[in-house]
This record gives sequence, structure tokens and C-alpha cells, in this order.
Amino acid sequence: MFASRRHFLRSAVAMASAAPAYTALSGCSSTQSAESVGLIADPEGWLDLSPGFSYVRISPTGETMSDGLLVPARHDGMGAFAVEGAPEKVRLVRNHEISAGRNEVGAFDKVPADQAFPFKDMIYDFSPDGAPLKGGTTTLVYNTKTQNLESSHLSLAGTATNCAGGVTPWGSWLTCEETYELPGRHAGKAHGFVFEVPSTSPGPVQPIALTDMGRFKHEAAAVDPRTGIVYLTEDHEEGLFYRFLPNAKGELVQGGRLQALALMDQAGAETHNRSGTDFIAGTALPVRWIDLDHVKAPDGDLHLRGHAAGAARFVRGEGMAWAVEPQGTAVYFACTTGGKAKKGQIWRYRPSAYEGTADEASAPGQLVLHYESPSAQVMDMCDNLVAAPWGHLIICEDGDNDQFVHGLSPTGDVYTIARNAHPGKSEFAGACFSPDGTTLFVNVQTPGATYAITGPWQNLVVS
Repeated sequence: MFASRRHFLRSAVAMASAAPAYTALSGCSSTQSAESVGLIADPEGWLDLSPGFSYVRISPTGETMSDGLLVPARHDGMGAFAVEGAPEKVRLVRNHEISAGRNEVGAFDKVPADQAFPFKDMIYDFSPDGAPLKGGTTTLVYNTKTQNLESSHLSLAGTATNCAGGVTPWGSWLTCEETYELPGRHAGKAHGFVFEVPSTSPGPVQPIALTDMGRFKHEAAAVDPRTGIVYLTEDHEEGLFYRFLPNAKGELVQGGRLQALALMDQAGAETHNRSGTDFIAGTALPVRWIDLDHVKAPDGDLHLRGHAAGAARFVRGEGMAWAVEPQGTAVYFACTTGGKAKKGQIWRYRPSAYEGTADEASAPGQLVLHYESPSAQVMDMCDNLVAAPWGHLIICEDGDNDQFVHGLSPTGDVYTIARNAHPGKSEFAGACFSPDGTTLFVNVQTPGATYAITGPWQNLVVS
């Protein structure tokens, strides 16, 4: 079903070295039909897909899960994990981006008012009226062979605005709160932290805020398997790009040190390409890392203090993808409103061979502008993203027009995989591949649902 290994390696090499062009293989806009952008219209009105592809819609908002609770609303970031001894199965740990105080469907909504909440000791926070906060994660088990959802359950409860996150090499999901919520009208605790959810947990996990990873409007996370260092994006117009150096590899709860990226030769750089210095795609920029203090940031000012110390600013850092390439490993991250057109940038950071050590300055990590969208018709505000098995990036849009899932080739060619055909034009999120590479999972946030997409992926390999 897939491109050959030779083709995959060639694509990976190109992704690692090419300076992308701005080519649209199938331009998209809010006024075009599915057919005009090369998709097949869905008679059910959910997803328009590339020819030969199909989907299964699973776990919609409000459905009763295997544990008797409801599927919460606002499906967002998601990670896929192998099931030991069952190669045809995949575990999905999925975020629900429900803000504190927001009137959305929550897992506990059908629990009678005169009954205690299940798993009460596993709920991180409650509103002043005693109700659990509705954000958190759910875990699904899906069979890629039978294309059936086999189970689903709540796996993190009582958090707020769980947006994106990232998978770890040790089989857990880092779920990130994108909020500055403080105790008061809607919550009993401070929020804006990262939580870890083991993918194999059969029920809600003990919610432990990883406070050393900072309090800010967290978006995504990516872990370097070699070092255990965690990279973090911030969804803020004046956001930073962070890394977390753990005290113990693979044991984030043991704490560590938070730093922000700065350009070696330009303190306080503005990377959005809308004023001052222009950053050219393909140009490698050596970096340094700045230590941050008081990272719990009760005033929500971590990004301001980091920038004042010389850290570079990134406009609305969102999705991240870890990629293994012949030239080394790299992390790609999206800046949703970056670029001259304000329609998105994708950056690549390649860590130093001495990342996080005293020798790092002798061979610093390299930052490269990988792609910048020239217009909404090509790419309308890139958000969640994932590296595909054939060496491309798969990108979820979160723009103002029709919402698409795109592929981005190593040479900058943009092609279309799916369109949200529902009238609400809600964003896509949570793109991830099953371990066997046959199935792309993706969420539509409203009305919330997860889609399992299969088809002739080799037809999408354009370079």
C-alpha cells in the first residue's frame, strides 16, 4: 500500500535539506466545491476525501463510553500507540479542549445530581459549584483490521482547555492546557500546565501537574527519544519556543529545567516575517537556549520575561511533529498566524549532537524556516501536524474558511487529503497515524468526532 522504502528515504532526505517552494497542487478556498479541489463529495456531509479514500466516524460528542460516562466535547490533539501483542489494534489518547466555565458536554454530565462523581479522587479540579472541570483526555482502542471501535474511557479528568500535546517514547501522552485560568469564578486551582497520561491506563490517571514545565498557554509537545528532552510550543501572539531538560530521562514528574530558544546572532528576534528581518526558507540559524526562572508564572508573564532576556518570539506556536531523517532527527512546529500573509509558518529545529550539555555551544542546534503559506488559498493557518510514514508532513488547518487536511511534500508542494464538509467549518485537529501506517486518525472539533481514514496513501506521494 505504501511508497517503497527507497522512495521514503529519498523524500526524507529532501525534507531535511530542501528549501521549499510555495506550490499548490490543489488550491483551496471557502467558495470551491469538493470536486474543484480534487476531492470526492461525501453524501453523508461529514468529510470530503481524495479519490479512493474512505473514513469511519467514531466516538462523537455525547456518546456513552465503555465506562458509562459521556464522550466530552471539543475533540482536539491526539496520539496513537501500539497495543502490545495486537498489531491490528491502536490506542488513541485524545484531548478535549473545554475551557473552565464553558457550557459543553462533559464526561460526567449524566451523573445524577444526588450521586457522587465516579473517580472523584482522580479529578484534578472542580468549579465553585462542585462540578468537575470538563477538560481532560479520553482513551480509545480501535481495530484497524475490522475498522471498529472496541472500547473508550475517560483517562484524565478535571483539567481545562486541553489543546494539543505529544507522545513520549515510553508510551504516554503529554496533554497540554492552553489557558491562564486561575482560582476564582470558574476553577479552584491554577491551570496552564502539562499532564502525563500513560496510554495503557484502564481508567482515569492521578492528575499531576508537571509544574516545572512552565505555566503558559501550552499547545504541543515533542520528545527527543535520544535525550528525553521535551520541546514545547506556546499559542500566544508573543509566544516562545521552549525546551524542558528533565532531571531524569523518562521521569518528567521528577522535575527539570525550562529554557527558551534564542537566535545566536539576534537577541529577541521576531520570526513572523511581517516586519524587520526577513527569514528565508532553508536558511539554517544557529541557536542558544536561555534559562527561565519562576516558571509557575502566576502572572502569566513567562513569555514576556523570556523575550526580555533575548528569546525569539513565534506567533501562535501550535502543532509539533518529531521526524527521523537520514540527516538526523528534527522537530517541526507550526506558527498558525506567522508569515507575511498571516496564514502560517512551519519551522524545523534540528538539535545539537550535544543537546542540553555543556558542549552544546561548540555545535549549536539549527533552526530553519521550512515553509510559509503565501495565502489562504494554499494553506489557511496550519495547526496540528504529524510526520507521515512516507516523509511528508500532514497538516490540519484552523483558519477562517473551509477547513482542510493537507499534505506538505519535502519540496513545499501542498496537496489536499480531506475537507470538513459539515456546515460549521470547524477546525481539524489531532492528526496521527496508526503504528502500522494504514490509518490516519483526525478529529473535527465541533460537532466533535474522530475519523479513521484509509486509502491509497501511495497516490499522495508527489515528490
